[in-house]
Amino acid sequence: MITKDLTIRQLITKYPQTLSLLMHFEMACFGCPSAQDETLEEACYVHGYDVEELIDQLKVVTNG
Repeated sequence: MITKDLTIRQLITKYPQTLSLLMHFEMACFGCPSAQDETLEEACYVHGYDVEELIDQLKVVTNG
């Protein structure tokens, strides 16, 4: 289940198909060691995106 508390690392590990969407949102932070434990909510805050909008799009990509 994709929630705002899921870390970038957990998301990519479980749903590797989400990488392209994260890149679309300019969240290429998956390669940054300091962001590996950053949650989706934290990443959205830093990048100025609505976490619920991202989660909705992630669910479409993962068919979840």
